[in-house]
Amino acid sequence: MRRNKTIYSINIEDVQSVAEQELGRELTTHELKIVADKIGDQFEWYESIASVLSQYLTKPESDRESD
Repeated sequence: MRRNKTIYSINIEDVQSVAEQELGRELTTHELKIVADKIGDQFEWYESIASVLSQYLTKPESDRESD
């Protein structure tokens, strides 16, 4: 798999759908820029990846023996 392939993304339609549900309206271009600038601060990406790894994947047996 390409190392720079995006694994997960959020698009404008996703943001506008949440805005409609939460605010009862679509966001303006200015508001979308604010969301785009700030949304990354809301994700604990390292912890999310580590959680998936621990829940669904296992260490190689040679690594488990040294734990």
